[in-house]
Amino acid sequence: MLEKIREGSQGPVAKIILGAVILSFALAGIGGYLGQTTEQPVAEVNGIKISQTDFARAYQNERARLEQQFGEYFAQISSDPTYMAQIRKGVVDRLVQQELQNQLATELGLRVSDEQIKKAIVEMPYFQLGGEFSNDRYLQVIRQMNFQPDSFREYLREEMTRSQLVSAVAGTEFVLSNELSNTVVLQQQTRALDYIVLGKDKMKAQVTLEDDAVINYYELNQDKYQSTEQVSVQYLELNAENVDPEVAVTDADVLAYYEESKIQYLEPEKRRVSHILIENNEDDAAANAEAQILLAKLREGADFSELAKTESDDIVSAELGGDLDWIELDMMEPEFESAAFALENVGDISGVVASEFGYHIIKLTDIEREQVQAFDKVKVELRAELEKNAKIDAFYQKQTEIAELAFEMSDSLEDAALAAGVELKSTGLISRLALPAPLNTPAVSNVVFTPELLEDRVNSEVLEVGSEHIIVVRVLDYTPAATKPFDDVKAQIETSLINEQASVLVNEHAQTLFAELQTGKSLTEIATTEGVEVSSEDALARQTYSVAPAILNEAFKLPHPIEGKSEVAVVELNNGDAALVQLNRVNSAAPTVDLDEQQKQSITNSQINRNYLAFVTALEVKAEVVRPQIQVSEQN
Repeated sequence: MLEKIREGSQGPVAKIILGAVILSFALAGIGGYLGQTTEQPVAEVNGIKISQTDFARAYQNERARLEQQFGEYFAQISSDPTYMAQIRKGVVDRLVQQELQNQLATELGLRVSDEQIKKAIVEMPYFQLGGEFSNDRYLQVIRQMNFQPDSFREYLREEMTRSQLVSAVAGTEFVLSNELSNTVVLQQQTRALDYIVLGKDKMKAQVTLEDDAVINYYELNQDKYQSTEQVSVQYLELNAENVDPEVAVTDADVLAYYEESKIQYLEPEKRRVSHILIENNEDDAAANAEAQILLAKLREGADFSELAKTESDDIVSAELGGDLDWIELDMMEPEFESAAFALENVGDISGVVASEFGYHIIKLTDIEREQVQAFDKVKVELRAELEKNAKIDAFYQKQTEIAELAFEMSDSLEDAALAAGVELKSTGLISRLALPAPLNTPAVSNVVFTPELLEDRVNSEVLEVGSEHIIVVRVLDYTPAATKPFDDVKAQIETSLINEQASVLVNEHAQTLFAELQTGKSLTEIATTEGVEVSSEDALARQTYSVAPAILNEAFKLPHPIEGKSEVAVVELNNGDAALVQLNRVNSAAPTVDLDEQQKQSITNSQINRNYLAFVTALEVKAEVVRPQIQVSEQN
């Protein structure tokens, strides 16, 4: 098994999975790694605790992903507490699954080396510019993800280690051709149904809440009504981009710099060449002999271009008379290159040159000699570089002053800000997750909530948040996490309890109506009595958004109706409403003989996902997993 896992970790599936993970975080943004807290963990897996901090980061990531997916509609769907509770539960489930996989990987001795991490980073397209790895782009992206290089590498190591397990399951999966065909038929099947929705709002008038019920619920569920710890901070920020140099860069400085660094602006010699190629795939001696005959014809005065068009085996260049355009050193095969750059004058023709492709005859058609780029061509670039260096020098000088003054005057940042020539900024009381940029980086947020800053109210050390970009911060005020007062949450509890009881009543009522439906009463009659409309779908597909997900799922669970008789069901909807569903007909799709590669891959991936979920479920069954109730404040 270990061998299979290690093999899988190097394959394309692992790279796809890893790429998807990174892309999703790059788009949605990653909440910073936060400091440890003493709060109750959201889950415990075989004794390993998953902290509220880990949950908060993952939860905010999921919110960001949903906001990006649904846009302006997210505000509407996030107002539903039941929906958001499901989101929170899903986040905890994923964290538990990840921890189970981490523990199994440790047990199996799986480990991703530093060299593998480096290779993965260099190959990721998100860190490339023009097809090449860019360190500046790499640092920019991971900082947007609120990572420092060290923490990102460790995060990536954990993800890659888990992907080895995923690859092991995926690498053993296969689907038979008849399974593929049957799956497509099922996927394309549609169903005809009628349904009515019974809203819980009509039942709210029947709900009566006692004051004791609200108070009792509050006292028994205080963990749901925790306010997050909040902090107010003052800080100074210094960024080299905004620092004025001590001395302005002059034209003389730029010219002197050009003279010192001329070697960097050498333009290497370029040559334009044409060639005739005779391939030697079948008979090397015959190819060499043919090339010698062509060389003799050229020396007798034959036109190189015409000969290339009729005799060269390089079809592309042959159409252009053998022209290969401009070449530089290290662009061509060594043998070809040596011969081409040995030609002295335009119009010179080489002898027969052997390479792995066959035999060449090369003609030099033009030369651009090595030269230094003119000062006027590079002076703007040189000035920008000098000005950047001057800003960086001034930045580090100011950083030294800031560090000294912030340490000497540890209860104030005013002297340090004055010396640096920057404005002191401050925030009101805000939660850890609401720290504004640039305070929302791990380098800062981890320090802000340390006892030293919270209790002693001293200045922090100089904190690096980017390249030539620093912060010094101090805490002005702090409010620890606490249970919200009853009066602040009373209305919220009342609404929740009323909705809950109304949902119970409407589902009980739906069961009564369902019994009537089973005994022969028509759905239309029930709809008329209840004052609701009957909705119909003639060809409901599996992937559709025209009906509630719970109705869709139930419609495809019901058995095929016997001719002349419908199948019926009662469904509890995710928002607390209820529905009566009547399946009238199943529309079967025609068998598919030929499947395209996209369909095959989609079905195989679905099978892989099902099997992997079963694998993770099996891990959890054998594990000791504890999930206390968790609550995340929706308001910062």
